[in-house]
Amino acid sequence: MNNKRSLITLLTLLLPMLILPQNTNISTDNWITSPGIIGTVVLILIVFLVAIIILLAKLNTYADTYKRKQLNKKGLEFTEEMIGMREEEIDRILEGRKKALNFKLSGDELGSQETVKDRKGLVNMVTHEPENPMFDEKKNTPIALETPEPLKKIVLYYLGTAVFWLVFGTLVGQYVGMKFVWPEMDSQPWLSFGRLRPVHTNAVFWGWASLAMIGLGYFVIARTSNTVIHNYKSAWYSLILINLAVLLGTLFLMGGINNGGGEYREYIWPVMLLFAIAIIITFWNFYKTVASRKIKDIYVSNWYILAALIWTTVLAIIGYLPNFQDGLGETVIQGYYMHQGVGMWFMTFTLGLIYYYLPSSLNKPIYSYSLGVLAFWTQMLFYTMIGTHHFVFSPLPWWLQTTAIVFSAGMFIPVVAGTTNFLMTMKGSWNHISKSYVLPFFLVGVIFYFVGSTQGSLQAFRFTNYVWHFTDFNVAHSHMTMYGIITFILWACFYTILPKLTGKEPPQVFVGAHFWLAFIGLFAYMMSLMAGGTLKGLSWIDGNAFLESVILMKPYWVWRAIGGSLMFVSHLVFAYNFYYMVNNKKPIENLDAPVLERVNN
Repeated sequence: MNNKRSLITLLTLLLPMLILPQNTNISTDNWITSPGIIGTVVLILIVFLVAIIILLAKLNTYADTYKRKQLNKKGLEFTEEMIGMREEEIDRILEGRKKALNFKLSGDELGSQETVKDRKGLVNMVTHEPENPMFDEKKNTPIALETPEPLKKIVLYYLGTAVFWLVFGTLVGQYVGMKFVWPEMDSQPWLSFGRLRPVHTNAVFWGWASLAMIGLGYFVIARTSNTVIHNYKSAWYSLILINLAVLLGTLFLMGGINNGGGEYREYIWPVMLLFAIAIIITFWNFYKTVASRKIKDIYVSNWYILAALIWTTVLAIIGYLPNFQDGLGETVIQGYYMHQGVGMWFMTFTLGLIYYYLPSSLNKPIYSYSLGVLAFWTQMLFYTMIGTHHFVFSPLPWWLQTTAIVFSAGMFIPVVAGTTNFLMTMKGSWNHISKSYVLPFFLVGVIFYFVGSTQGSLQAFRFTNYVWHFTDFNVAHSHMTMYGIITFILWACFYTILPKLTGKEPPQVFVGAHFWLAFIGLFAYMMSLMAGGTLKGLSWIDGNAFLESVILMKPYWVWRAIGGSLMFVSHLVFAYNFYYMVNNKKPIENLDAPVLERVNN
């Protein structure tokens, strides 16, 4: 009986390998016509098209502004001309103008005797162009959100420290990028590429993005629960612990003290323990706030935010438990940790932020609650099993690699559901693209959410993985997601909420400079590394010497440095915009009646 059980167990383990034997004999003769390659090209064209649309909208606004200035100039010239006219001529002109102004409609031109009245003064402009849909535009209200002062302080300090780590982390990244062009820049061990690269990634991951998400999340949790934060002291403890973890982690990494080669988990366990404790405290604070909510339903944003905190706590435990770090088990855990960190912490939390800040910025509800729920549960299902697609053709079991590829394809469901929900929420509000940069930041983030996530699923296929893996293409992909999705959406949330909390709008010219420098820099960065990474992969497949692939990458690394420089400059502009918004806060008028959230222009 025991022998039969052993045989059945053995067959169960071997069956997937027998059905799906590993085959690395892949032809690259027609690599450019493979679905993954074609799909990636199409996705990049989508990003380019969106950039053109935003640019044309902005140029049209500038043209309208110029036209108004010209009309004002003509009006001034006419006034000066009237000064030299005789009294009879002036009377004749004014009499004609008076008749025009006194002209009144009969009231039944549209087939009704009723007259249209805007008793509450809500309509600011009505479009009469028959070619376009009609949308009445609401006036902006100067009233900001009623927010307790302790919550404002918490949000501003979280966001302020996040901005610091963004500038610091990308300064290090800028220096590392320049080393690709000038590798002889220095000879100091603590400035070596091997030490600075994890300093850059961990600072922007755990410092910039994590602090920004939690700070923005505190406002969402309180606002959507219609209550106060459970414990403000806990929020401050978490803030101190996270900053301490990033500071100590940075010092240890630059001193050569690290956790080994595990990407994004280079911090030693005592440092990461501080971060994990902060996450647990934050989860408990958020959970108790939602539990004491004064409304019946739990808004979908809170689903994503609480789930992200739960998954990240589990992730930190699994990623650092020593019992899992033996042999190939370390490889499996690395794939799980690396992808879960991006997908279940940054992506899930940020999606929760979109579900609040995007409708808030447009002063309208989210398009579909049902799509949000569908995207949530499919995200929870598919994202948890895709980490091994980073180790296709590795010694890991073939069936495990196949499972990761299948679940990567399944990610199309939450991505399409979420993207549809966000774009349909924006429907009817496209005129905001020409008014401010809040919607463009959201739009670029949402488009990159679709493009970057879909491209990741395509890259998980065996052929594209065969060509691109371990090349610079992965660096482009990671920036397409962590920068194009996470960072652009966080910036959109910053520009949505900060003026409402402080009463100060940043100069639009500086917000525009921030947007275009970041977008153009990212596009140059990812396009150069995608092209160079493809050529590098093909060079390896052809059996060329590794040194040849290094030489052919040189011009692409130059463009990487140029794109990175533009991105870093945009961060300096963003830091100035943040300082402008939070410095010398203006007193904000509050009303006893429910406050209307204004459209952020």
